[in-house]
Amino acid sequence: MSAHRAEIEIKLRVSDISALRRRLKRFRAREITPRTYESNTLYDTPRKDLRRRGQLIRIRIEQSAAMFGKRRRDENPPAILTYKGPLPSSRHALKAKKHFKIKHEAEVSVTGASELAAILHALGLRPAFQYEKFRTTYTLPGTRGLKIELDETPVGTYLELEGPFEAIDRGARLLGYDRKDYLTDTYSSIYLAACRRLGRKPGNMLFPPTKKLR
Repeated sequence: MSAHRAEIEIKLRVSDISALRRRLKRFRAREITPRTYESNTLYDTPRKDLRRRGQLIRIRIEQSAAMFGKRRRDENPPAILTYKGPLPSSRHALKAKKHFKIKHEAEVSVTGASELAAILHALGLRPAFQYEKFRTTYTLPGTRGLKIELDETPVGTYLELEGPFEAIDRGARLLGYDRKDYLTDTYSSIYLAACRRLGRKPGNMLFPPTKKLR
């Protein structure tokens, strides 16, 4: 399966997870994807050519959070290959660019992550950054086309709102945010900022081995 589309999204910091869950319940948010563990690896050339061009190649492996750590990991699991890059300019996109992250996105599901990594390696790409998170996805009644993704990461909890501009704005307002709260950062840039703030040497954005699963 594959998909090609324009991706419009923002991130929001979650400082009070309990208050957020109350708002989701209040507005009858529906969980469409249960809490899922993600392992994400970004690939680039040794000279970081993709990053300089605003492009991204990612292999994502997903596993049910309920089963995470309870069985031996598959050495060659199914994966999702994602490409993101600049979207051709348009008046509408340029107007919204200040508040929203807008990218061209193409994704394809593959049966074997190891073979996929070998193909990227043969093309001269190498792992550049790895990050983990637990993601739960919701929809809101009356907000067509909006996905609300609750991400638990090693550097904090975030919401990703993805969909049409108007749907993102409406969803953010219902959840207690406004445009001054919108973030267009990637998780890699959020992680690097956290490392600078804490005086830590950057590496990969990974959970400690003792992370508890709720």
